[in-house]
Amino acid sequence: MDRRNFLKTAAGTGVLAATGGLAMPALSQGAAAKTLRFVPQANLANFDPIWGTQYVVRNAALLVWDTLYGIDDKFQPKRQMTEGEEVSADGLTWTFKLRSGLKFHDGTPVLAKDVVASLIRWSARDPMGLMIRAIQNEITAVDDRTFKWVLKQPYPKMLFALAKNNSPCTFIMPERIAKTDPFTQITEYVGSGPMKFLRSEWVPGAKAVFEKFADYAPREEAPSWLSGGKKMLLDRVEWVIIPDAATAAAALQSGEVDWWETALSDLVPVLKGHKDVNVDIGDPLGNIGAFRMNHLHPPFNNLKVRQAVLTALNQEDYMRAIVGDDDKLWKPMASFFTPGTPLYTEEGGEMLKMKNVAAAKKLLAESGYKDEPVICVVAQDMAATKSMGDVTAELLKSIGMKVEFVATDWGTVGARRAQKTPPSQGGWSMFHTWHAGADCVNPASYTAIRANGDKAWFGWPDVPDVEKEVTNWFNAKDLAEEKAVMGRLNKAAVQNVVYAPTGFYLGYQAWRKNVQGVTSGPFPVFWGVSKA
Repeated sequence: MDRRNFLKTAAGTGVLAATGGLAMPALSQGAAAKTLRFVPQANLANFDPIWGTQYVVRNAALLVWDTLYGIDDKFQPKRQMTEGEEVSADGLTWTFKLRSGLKFHDGTPVLAKDVVASLIRWSARDPMGLMIRAIQNEITAVDDRTFKWVLKQPYPKMLFALAKNNSPCTFIMPERIAKTDPFTQITEYVGSGPMKFLRSEWVPGAKAVFEKFADYAPREEAPSWLSGGKKMLLDRVEWVIIPDAATAAAALQSGEVDWWETALSDLVPVLKGHKDVNVDIGDPLGNIGAFRMNHLHPPFNNLKVRQAVLTALNQEDYMRAIVGDDDKLWKPMASFFTPGTPLYTEEGGEMLKMKNVAAAKKLLAESGYKDEPVICVVAQDMAATKSMGDVTAELLKSIGMKVEFVATDWGTVGARRAQKTPPSQGGWSMFHTWHAGADCVNPASYTAIRANGDKAWFGWPDVPDVEKEVTNWFNAKDLAEEKAVMGRLNKAAVQNVVYAPTGFYLGYQAWRKNVQGVTSGPFPVFWGVSKA
């Protein structure tokens, strides 16, 4: 029996009986209705939303920490923790005022000094934050509710930077926590968001628990993505970690869990056939698969080696490994940007269409490749990364590269990919991840496209031609100019192989029919969700 048929059979016949089921506490009917059990995409191995960029951490952090502004479903920044803002006529001084009555979970008020410390820590790690940091004169608290950011030159996309949904977001923490070195993980998890994190119940690899924060004051506007009123109708949200897809599907069917963030496409027919389960596309903007290479060390510090990989890569192999045979769930893309969005371009993307192993072997020979092992660090507890990793191992071998396959978990990948040591000394050569389509519509929030060396995302590409076009995009005066820049940017990113896009794909989510308020979007939103 092949993997796909086994999964369908296991999910449909109650695989929990074989695994002993899930350990769930007995709850009264009323308590059960106010508690939602959610199966996230991965284990919450760490919980510092500034230290790293894992989506699972960002998604949990959205419950605990609030942001100054929030992006809505039209990609427009809206006020969230702020009451208002003013920008001077020369564009150099931004003054912000906080809403009154904001409180942290420890009962202390949210003050401007907390915001300043939080933004200083955020701006040391985030690409847009680093851009602001490079042109700032100072950021200071004026009084308890007002802070000021003074720049050396205008930064028109300030509000977008403070509102964006890609990691790291501008999560506001108490000053004492925000003063933690941005390259060291925090150990105290206090925010001012709609839910508190119950650290005493946190069991990494098994469970994370969030409890409604009674003193949270939601905005009055209708919620839209990260903006508007985050009104919690649940008292408690439990994240239940279930790496095995068949087990997660069976738990959802039996009612042991209420919502599964990333329902495996192989199991969707079984779930759709269950009378108590709803299934839908999780995010219509989808995901871009990523083969991320380490530009610092051999073999991928050699451009021709990277080009050899891109020349041989067949996106269809990757996409079918992730989503199966449903052609509606994936698209090939000769681009780094989200298909179907206004700035999408395939200019200069010919190398992504080649799928030519013979040409790749020729490039590899010309590169002077010295049989260095490719340390492939692949998370096995994520269906997408595991599937892509299996394809990559065969791809690299097919063009004559030596592969050392490190099968591990997503938490370990998250920690290891931050290491700049050589692959032979505990570092890495490549890992797989994916980027939400909402993050890849333009360069503003697209961390993975940046190629500014040590300040770039994991892999640390250093490509001045890419960075020049990113700057040109920020300076573009109209849509036509933005589109022209995007074409040149895509061409430079492909030619220099910032990373290898493995295709565009959609994914499913599934939830029990007694759960209301589940929406589609680039992250799971729990405000407005209820359970009968």
